[in-house]
Amino acid sequence: MKEKLFLINQLLIERYGIPKRADEFPNPVDMLIATILSQNTNDKNSFKAYQNLKERFPNWENVISADQNEIENLIKVAGLSKQKSKAIKEFLKSLKDESGEINLNFLNNFDDKIAIEKLISFKGIGVKTASCVLLFSLGRNICPVDTHLHRVLNRIGIVKTNSPDKTFHFINENLPPEIAHSLHTNLIRLGREICKPKIPNCSVCPLEKICKFENKNFTKVEISKTKDFMLLDNI
Repeated sequence: MKEKLFLINQLLIERYGIPKRADEFPNPVDMLIATILSQNTNDKNSFKAYQNLKERFPNWENVISADQNEIENLIKVAGLSKQKSKAIKEFLKSLKDESGEINLNFLNNFDDKIAIEKLISFKGIGVKTASCVLLFSLGRNICPVDTHLHRVLNRIGIVKTNSPDKTFHFINENLPPEIAHSLHTNLIRLGREICKPKIPNCSVCPLEKICKFENKNFTKVEISKTKDFMLLDNI
């Protein structure tokens, strides 16, 4: 699997290039909150919600005592505002109660597996959110798996799994060094633009020759024009 993942990464770089990263790693708490806001919406809307929240609460500790309705209004552009506002407040309160402060610096003391276990021990924090913190804020070679990566990697035949979390564990146990960011970012682009859920555009896919998907579509389909903006590289 390592050789296959390495090849996929190279083919995607040939198509999309090496994705640009943030100049500095962002604060892990900022990243975790941004990841919560990114769920079930697009990067543009989640970024606006994050900006609204950050402008109103430069100090995350103030969110703990804030009225939940106010938080919901600030982040409503990202959708699911009731659930997301509750998750954010509960996480910050739990972090404050357990650590005495609002930071995740303790993660630096742990390897990837333990760091993820520590993060998912917080109510409402799943594997994807935890792995995004490790990749984008701590620079770890961890590849988060969303619905796009789960779909694409199953179609290609790299895994045969029935959930993103299972896909995550399979590929990260076999991930070559230093490819997590480019692989994650370019697979998202592939999933958004070409390897769509209903009608994939296999005729222009850079992975078509190595893909095991049985129901390939070679009818020409207009390629979605997605912007290069990626939320978690801009926090």
